[in-house]
Amino acid sequence: MGNDITKGGGGTAIAELADDLFAMAGQGAEFDSDEMQMPFIRIAQAMSPEIKKSDAKYIKDCGQGDIFNNLTKEFWDKGVEIIPCYVQTKYTEWVPIEDGGGFVGEIDPKDHVLTQTTREGATETLPNKNEVVKADNYVVLVKSNDDTWSPAVLDMKSTALKVSRRWKTQINLQTITHPKTKAIAKCPIFGNIWMLKTVEETNKLSQTYLNYSVTKVGLIEDGNLFNQAKTLHV
Repeated sequence: MGNDITKGGGGTAIAELADDLFAMAGQGAEFDSDEMQMPFIRIAQAMSPEIKKSDAKYIKDCGQGDIFNNLTKEFWDKGVEIIPCYVQTKYTEWVPIEDGGGFVGEIDPKDHVLTQTTREGATETLPNKNEVVKADNYVVLVKSNDDTWSPAVLDMKSTALKVSRRWKTQINLQTITHPKTKAIAKCPIFGNIWMLKTVEETNKLSQTYLNYSVTKVGLIEDGNLFNQAKTLHV
């Protein structure tokens, strides 16, 4: 979603505007977070509205198993490179679907009520009979099809939590060696690029579904990209 002035179709005319554009950077485009839509990274499942032509959320040519950005409508059928910049575990309370459904609110991770839940299958129920959903929310940079990088949220919940646990373990094990001193240190979360793909899995009821698969690509080698990722780290 970035604009590269050096690649603009206007040539010299656009280049001459560069100083003015940079001098007025961000003016009028700064909004509160509650005024903007958060871009989320999702998997197109069999029942996803994004692959149904009759649905308003339909994304042309997007198919089952593709990864997509719900805001930009961009999608990737062979996986997408991402950089995790920050992760936060959140707990949210929901009214069960059979009781009308609906979001109630967020629960503080330190709230004692989380120790009082009962589990049946993959569902955790609070004492008030509402359901609690745990999610690992990753703030990531996503590589677009035009090779630019933009921020989004990758929320891993339900069956994706097991993928998140493995990923966290891999992130924790990453080290870097200083080229001069040969000292070894733990790599920051935003130091590596990872490939996000989808794989088919089967649950205990022999039902198939699509889940995430994450593999390391390698260290970030571009200084500007590293700084972009660092600014998203909280």
